[in-house]
Amino acid sequence: MNIAVLGSGSWATAIVKILCETHDKVHWWVREQEIMDGVQSHGHNPLFLSSCDLNREKIEVSTDIHYIINSSDLLFFVIPAAFLEISLSDVTEEEFYGKKVISAIKGIIPSSNEIVAEFFRNKYNIPFTSQGVISGPSHAEEIAMERLTYLTCGSEDENLARTISENIQCRFVKTVLSNDIEGIEYGSVMKNIYALAAGIALGLGYGDNFIAVLIANAAQEMERFLKEVEPRDRDIKRLVYLGDLLVTAYSQHSRNRRFGQMIGKGYSVESAKMEMAMVAEGYYSAKCVHKANEKYKVDLPIAEAVYSILYDKHSANREFKSLLDKFL
Repeated sequence: MNIAVLGSGSWATAIVKILCETHDKVHWWVREQEIMDGVQSHGHNPLFLSSCDLNREKIEVSTDIHYIINSSDLLFFVIPAAFLEISLSDVTEEEFYGKKVISAIKGIIPSSNEIVAEFFRNKYNIPFTSQGVISGPSHAEEIAMERLTYLTCGSEDENLARTISENIQCRFVKTVLSNDIEGIEYGSVMKNIYALAAGIALGLGYGDNFIAVLIANAAQEMERFLKEVEPRDRDIKRLVYLGDLLVTAYSQHSRNRRFGQMIGKGYSVESAKMEMAMVAEGYYSAKCVHKANEKYKVDLPIAEAVYSILYDKHSANREFKSLLDKFL
């Protein structure tokens, strides 16, 4: 199959590296001319994950999104959720005919409060059976270093899930299959909120003991929310849920944890956003989950505390003290 990656950031760069292990040619759409020039000339993305070596002989990189979509059958979307809609603003439904759409995006579309799969279904008439997701636990930095990583390939169509797996499994990537698109997507949204909470706790001076309690309770929150939003028999302890939560909450590579740590140390939201070179998806996720939970009314004290700190400008110290008696 002809394959394409759409997105310019660190995770997009890591997925291009993976696909260069399994394919002779990878189409890659990037927004920035500087990235296109850097990949073509030096085999590196100069703006994101610049230490990652890319096989430029296998990559056809372009800033023309229509050309990349029309040249490929299997489309890996790795554009931050906050910018997906505007990136596709002049792409038509007809351009997606016959394509399989794979999301490696961990976020909710802010304007519609939809997960990515719902966005593609509702806006471009792409059924869930023609869509798939890729999720962690993973960090782009470790993919760049070729450290062993397990990725979950999800789709309602088992054959598509297997196709995704066959396209990304290589010497440093192993795969697990799932049919839980909605659970995987909502789980990846929520884990960013909880990683941000772990960072806030760290910035406030809490230690590993407390953060372990925080994350254990976060896993329970996630399970409650997923049960309400998309009821099904799922094991929250599987790597795509708990594993992804743990790596995002504890890793030095986690930008959500780093963003939260700045907030905990007293940075304003705007100051922290300006200092971050990449998008911290948890910032947008906190608002989207808060809005979605107006319908479901699930008990989510940690997620609500993060929302109050980021959007209502509540004191991080007071919000975390109010959590202490709610933990089990």
